[in-house]
Amino acid sequence: MARTDHDQRQGRDPAPPATPTRRSGRGRIAAAIGVLGELLITAGLILALFVAYSLWWTNVLADREAKKQGDQVRKHWADKGPGRLDTKDGIGFLHVPAMGDGEVLVKKGTSAKVLNDGVAGYYTEPIKSAMPWAKSGNFSLAAHRDGHGAKFHGIDKINDGDAVVFETRDTWYVYKIYATLPETSKFNVDVLKAVPKESGKKKAGRYITLSTCTPVYTSRHRYIVWGELERTEKVDADRTLPKELR
Repeated sequence: MARTDHDQRQGRDPAPPATPTRRSGRGRIAAAIGVLGELLITAGLILALFVAYSLWWTNVLADREAKKQGDQVRKHWADKGPGRLDTKDGIGFLHVPAMGDGEVLVKKGTSAKVLNDGVAGYYTEPIKSAMPWAKSGNFSLAAHRDGHGAKFHGIDKINDGDAVVFETRDTWYVYKIYATLPETSKFNVDVLKAVPKESGKKKAGRYITLSTCTPVYTSRHRYIVWGELERTEKVDADRTLPKELR
């Protein structure tokens, strides 16, 4: 190739032209990195939406359904007058001041289908729960800790000596918390037995057990809280709250 006048004056050869193949190779790498970045951003957005759905929107839907079912229970009570009745909508309401001012509808069963409606359920298996009005036994309940209403999200705020109240159509059952097990195997059914010996009790009584998943946002283990019936109160015409709930 002929030198230019400038190159000849400077005594240098002109710079060789850029290699087209090298440019195209770098371009492909840059394009691939760009596509990968976009895919990562998209995946991140999808994950964020899933988390929002799981931890927020399912709570919204569950709270709506729980409110609807709870209103049906109270309407049934008002229509039928005094007395207990285990309806398909629920048997009563759990009140735990340490977890907040809200009430939790209690229904039969602990399957996902039941608990996903934002309620607590009493165990029918592997060990059958006693009912609060039984002369002895363990009224054992479960609810979600995160998502689907998260009714037991604040279970770790419950301390020994705190009150837990269960409300039926004609009776308030007032329990006093006496023991907590922050972590145990999800296969540990002894915590649900009529006499929950892991709580320190050795003889029959009228107990309540609250159970949920732990740690937060996982279902690897179970968090357990035990209480013992302290007293009962008849529900008056005005449904006056027990002093523990005022």
